[in-house]
Amino acid sequence: MSQKLNILCVDTSTEACSVAILKQDGSEKVIFDSFMFAPREHTTKILPTVESVLAEANLSVNDLDIVAYGRGPGSFTGVRIGISIAQGLAFGIEKPMVGVSTLQAMAQQAYKTNDVSNVYAAIDARMGEVYFGHYQLIGDLMTLVAEEVVIKPEDLLALELTVVENSGLVGSGWQAYPVLLDYFNMGKLLDIEFPSSKYMLDQVCHDVQKGLAVEPELAVPVYLRDKVTWKKLPGRE
Repeated sequence: MSQKLNILCVDTSTEACSVAILKQDGSEKVIFDSFMFAPREHTTKILPTVESVLAEANLSVNDLDIVAYGRGPGSFTGVRIGISIAQGLAFGIEKPMVGVSTLQAMAQQAYKTNDVSNVYAAIDARMGEVYFGHYQLIGDLMTLVAEEVVIKPEDLLALELTVVENSGLVGSGWQAYPVLLDYFNMGKLLDIEFPSSKYMLDQVCHDVQKGLAVEPELAVPVYLRDKVTWKKLPGRE
């Protein structure tokens, strides 16, 4: 990674709207961020927030080296807004992009603020389903175990997953479907309901170091509902 690196990350994939900037000069790293609960206001809030956080960091758009975004899963509309804004900025300054899972971001926040090494993330996906993923700490990064899925709560329970003791539970799915809390009662429900761009920056830095940043035209959202995996659950064959 270069000695100087400026990263902008935006996320509008859920009811929350967030922007974060990592300003790095050598070993010194400073984060500037804004997080707000703004359902149905993403289109009016996100660009002014980007401008505000850039100003706070004393940067212009042209000073950015990487443009990152919350790639989903989440609201279809919210995910599209976030990636569209990020792509527009990246195209304009001809800089690469990195997408970060919203579930991973919440898991990373749980690790950094609550010191847990296992996290179950569940976002209310509407239509009687949740976006779900199990994350485990490897090094300093929460890493996906198996895969992220969109699944009905009863089908998730039917998988009879082994719940790790003293794990963290994050996301809006637990409040939406309390039956899940009964099964995952060995975990602790944390006060992390929505993803924040600030906690996507660790994954962004990791991906940049690994050469995983892509050109803007190759940046893609993740909806999960377009996946055909997990169809062969009991009763779905």
